[in-house]
Amino acid sequence: MRIDALDQENVRSPFQRALRIVLRDKTGLIGVFLFGTVLFCAVFAAYIVPHSPIEQNLRISRQPPGWHEAGDWEYPLGTDNLGRDMLSRIIYGSRVSLTVGFFGVLIAMSIGMLLGLVAGYLGGTIDNVIMGVANLFLAIPYLLLVVVVAAVLGRSLINVILIFGFTNAPLFVRITRGEVLRIRKSGYVESAVSLGAKPGRIIFGHILPNLIGPLLTVATFEMSGMIFYEAGLGFLGLSVPPGIPSWGNMLAAGRQYIQFSPWIAAFPGLAIVFTSLGMNLLGDWLRDVLDPRMRRSAS
Repeated sequence: MRIDALDQENVRSPFQRALRIVLRDKTGLIGVFLFGTVLFCAVFAAYIVPHSPIEQNLRISRQPPGWHEAGDWEYPLGTDNLGRDMLSRIIYGSRVSLTVGFFGVLIAMSIGMLLGLVAGYLGGTIDNVIMGVANLFLAIPYLLLVVVVAAVLGRSLINVILIFGFTNAPLFVRITRGEVLRIRKSGYVESAVSLGAKPGRIIFGHILPNLIGPLLTVATFEMSGMIFYEAGLGFLGLSVPPGIPSWGNMLAAGRQYIQFSPWIAAFPGLAIVFTSLGMNLLGDWLRDVLDPRMRRSAS
C-alpha cells in the first residue's frame, strides 16, 4: 500500500519532524549549535574553566591572547586589567546571561499568558482593564523603563530577573489575548461551547495547548533580547554586583582599555553577539517546528 508524502508527514513523531526540519535548515543547525555551546558552558562552567574567574594576579595584568607574540597559551584569550583569565570569566558570564534570560522569560510568559487568557476569553470590562494597563506599559520606552526600575531596586541578580520578568509580561499579554481571540472562533472551540463544556475545560483543554507553540517562539526571541539588555545594564553598572563575572560588567571594565588592550571588551562583546545570534536562529527553527502552517509550507 502506497503512502503519499502527506501521510508520511502525519505518521512522524514530533521529534522526527523537528529533526527533519533542523537537518534541512542549515541556519537552524547553526542556532542549535551556538545555543548548545553556551548552554554547555553555563552548566559545566565549574569543570571546564582553566582558572578561577575571580582570582587576581596583577603581574600578568592585560596580558594579550595566546596567539599574540607577547601572549601565553595558558591564558588563551588573555587577561583583564586585574590579571583575571578572560576565558574563565566569559564561561562563567554565560551563567548570568542564561539565568536572567530563562527565568525572566519564564516569569513574563507565566504572567502574560494567565492575564491574556482571562482578557481574551472573558472580554468586556476585564479585558479593557487588563489591556489598558498592558498598553500603558508598552507605550513607555522599554530601555528607559528598565534602567529606571533597576536604578531604584539596586544591583542584584534577583532584581534583574524580576525587572525583565515584569516589564516583558505586557508583551505576552497582548500576544496571548490575540491568539485567544483567534482560537475562540475556531470550529472545535465553538463545538465545545455548544456541547456545554465549562470555561475551564475550554481554556485549558482546547485553547491553552494551541498557545504553547507561538509563545515558545516569542519567548526564544525575548530571551535573546534580555541577554542584550542585561549586558546593557551591566555596562551601566545596574546589573549584578561587580564581583560576579558577567558579560556586561566585563564590557564596562574593558571600555577604558579599548585602545591598548581591546581584547578585554572585544571577547565579551563577541560572546553576547554569538549567543543572541544563536537564540534568534533557534527561534526561527522553533517557529518552523511548532507552527503547522510553516511546516506545511516547508514540506
